[in-house]
Amino acid sequence: MTNPRPAGRGRMKLAARCRVATEAPAFGLVVFCAILFNAALMGAETYSGLAHDHQQLLRAAEDCCLALFTLEMLLRLGAFADRPKAFFRDPWNLFDLAVVASAFLPLVRENATLLRLLRLARVLRTARFLPHLRILLIAVGRSLPGTASFLFVGALVLYVYAMIGWVCFAGSDPGHYGSVGRAMLTLFLLTTLDGLTDAVRAGLEISRLSILYYASYALLASFVLVNVLIGVVLNSLDEAREIEEAADRNPKRPGSPTAGPAHGPGPGPDAGTADVKERIATARRALDEIEAGLDAADGRPPRRLEASHSGP
Repeated sequence: MTNPRPAGRGRMKLAARCRVATEAPAFGLVVFCAILFNAALMGAETYSGLAHDHQQLLRAAEDCCLALFTLEMLLRLGAFADRPKAFFRDPWNLFDLAVVASAFLPLVRENATLLRLLRLARVLRTARFLPHLRILLIAVGRSLPGTASFLFVGALVLYVYAMIGWVCFAGSDPGHYGSVGRAMLTLFLLTTLDGLTDAVRAGLEISRLSILYYASYALLASFVLVNVLIGVVLNSLDEAREIEEAADRNPKRPGSPTAGPAHGPGPGPDAGTADVKERIATARRALDEIEAGLDAADGRPPRRLEASHSGP
């Protein structure tokens, strides 16, 4: 390295200053309150009279919230100025960036429905500041594969019982079993056991064997399958809690720019290893710049240190 790199030192200084700001407890509290205030504004706009009388005030408040969220995102981006790739390894950062940046797209700002949905998505950003909510969201995400299998099995059971109900009760009760679609809707509503007593009484008037039909369906759909779904969700919740506990054992605070992706449903150990290597490379470049500056101050020819620092 022949000359010091002021640009690299500038990025490190910018990252350090932004990191101090984003890691401050007051910063997270202000952003959290802004998210709740933005949600309250959305609720206020649902009242037509209030929205009409205070349209300008509500619009100004929304613009203030958007400006604050934009400033927050710029500070978070600045905190990763010395290692920009690490910012995009955190799924929470990507979600926040997409939500904030989308508000400036012309197609979104011109579409009132998309804009409201976008503002509603900002409420989910509270998960960054509420660990328990973050655990629930991670658990929901991890339970999706098991839930998909449960839905397939449940639909299969529902279809089989609907066909049996159509064969047995279509002629006497066409309003509920006149087609397989109506039968599936009737049985789906019976999954909550609401109206099961009336359905059993109506079935007994047709045949006493109908008690076997409704009893087996209630046991299978309302107890066995529902308990299986609860087991899938609880298992995912335990896994999400283990992820958060592993992040808590990390000395860096979850959600801070230096915490890395360990607190969210993001990449695994490979991303963390790459992040460490990138930090080591940044530190080595800083040492090279300091040594080059010392050589220049002493009037000595600059030493080439890249060969000694070429490793990962």
